[in-house]
Amino acid sequence: MSDNVLVRSPGKYIPLTEDQIREVIKCADPVTGYEYFMMNYFYIQHPIKGQMLYKPFPYQINLIKNMHSNRFSINLTGRQLGKTTSAAGYLLWYAMFNFDKTILIAAHQYSGAQEIMDRIRYAYEMCPVWLKPGVESYNKGNLDLENKSRIVARATTEKTGRGMALSILYLDEFAFLRPTIAKEFWTSISPTLATGGKCIITSTPNSDEDQFAQIWKDANKKVDSYGNQTAVGKNGFSPFMALWNEHPDRDQTWADEERSKIGEERFRREHQCEFIIDEETLIDSITLSSLEASDPLYKTGQIRWFKKPSRDHVYVVSLDPSLGTGGDPAAIQVFEADTTEQVAEWTHNRTTIPEQIKLLAAINKEIVEHTKQPNDLYYSLENNTIGEAALISLAEYGEENIPGIMLSEPKSVGSSRRYRRGFNTTQKTKLSACSKLKNLIESKKLKIKSQSLISELKTFVASGGSYAAKIGETDDLVMALLLTVRMFQHLQNYHVNLDSHIRDHSEELEPMPFIMVMS
Repeated sequence: MSDNVLVRSPGKYIPLTEDQIREVIKCADPVTGYEYFMMNYFYIQHPIKGQMLYKPFPYQINLIKNMHSNRFSINLTGRQLGKTTSAAGYLLWYAMFNFDKTILIAAHQYSGAQEIMDRIRYAYEMCPVWLKPGVESYNKGNLDLENKSRIVARATTEKTGRGMALSILYLDEFAFLRPTIAKEFWTSISPTLATGGKCIITSTPNSDEDQFAQIWKDANKKVDSYGNQTAVGKNGFSPFMALWNEHPDRDQTWADEERSKIGEERFRREHQCEFIIDEETLIDSITLSSLEASDPLYKTGQIRWFKKPSRDHVYVVSLDPSLGTGGDPAAIQVFEADTTEQVAEWTHNRTTIPEQIKLLAAINKEIVEHTKQPNDLYYSLENNTIGEAALISLAEYGEENIPGIMLSEPKSVGSSRRYRRGFNTTQKTKLSACSKLKNLIESKKLKIKSQSLISELKTFVASGGSYAAKIGETDDLVMALLLTVRMFQHLQNYHVNLDSHIRDHSEELEPMPFIMVMS
């Protein structure tokens, strides 16, 4: 049989020469075989040079070694550094020279999984017929070999791989999987990996809070409970990173040209492997990556306090209500208005509207207990839809029982809409508040302490002419923060410190009336 047979049929005997037997033994070596096979028999399709034998750069040799030498490996690399091609060669070797193994390739899109399978099939076809095992099934989604090993390509969903006895799970561009799917998939697949299978993850970075980022961070925590250095991270993963400048054909001139083409933000994410969000977020993604949270100073029930209230400050408390039936959470934000510093926060999705009002009152009482200044405390709530029920609960609770001043936006002149107290959110008012919030955070005037709030800001993205949480995420803490910003804007003409702190250089605002009701 000639050496140019693309797909070897199963069950056909091929006599081997002594040289061929020696080559098979070298390729099948469980320790060094993968490297010998890839450097001598693994052919790739180069976008410019066409068909060529794989010649790995030093960083690619280390990448493949990380995949082979560790049961769990996570590999963070820049764009176009050959990580997927290297993985394809390793997976083909593993299937060809091991019996009865199942390899699952899972990519964030099925087209991505098919592309990897295309590279594997091409490399298999280029192998000499005496080296490669026969094929029992050969299509876009499956490669079943005569040695009972198989490679399966699938899109990653919550149920991908569930129930499969996997020898290797390969996850490509895992950082770009939708966060909710990634979390559910990882929870679902973990018991499968616990039975002894290998897991190889490769990706460029995306958000610094997705499942890939969490695995990467834990993989880099290589100190045990006794303070001793460990070979792998606390989650058992061995981390590997390769940046743009490790490619021998890339120099500073290349980097400067690439920056000018794609921008600083994308360059830092795609080539320097910084966890900068690849989304049209309200807040600049580089700014988001620099935000640092603080642990709560103390808690009162579910309320997290980041700073103890003190005299001579102005406080703003905002409530974004919800039904409290397990769906969207309700949220309360507390800020020092004159310093625009976050003081406290609360969120929950099973607290009823009357209980939400009681919590708001408890927060106000906590503030006044420390400050003894109820006239420097303002509170309000969003009055859209569910907010009307919150206004009823507020009336039933009695404003006289809540320290501070209830703040409401003024009635629009000529408006036929029935006036309700609190703040009404429309697309216009939301966009205006979003613009102001963006300015305050990016200019470092707004001091955010909450990790939960920072996480929501990282998934608060452009949506239908406005901004909202990504699918599967929540934005209730952000919505309460937007209400806080609107309250700032109503108060800034009456508090000199607040006005000087939040006013843009371009702002020339006329005094804006508001309604205050003294408790």
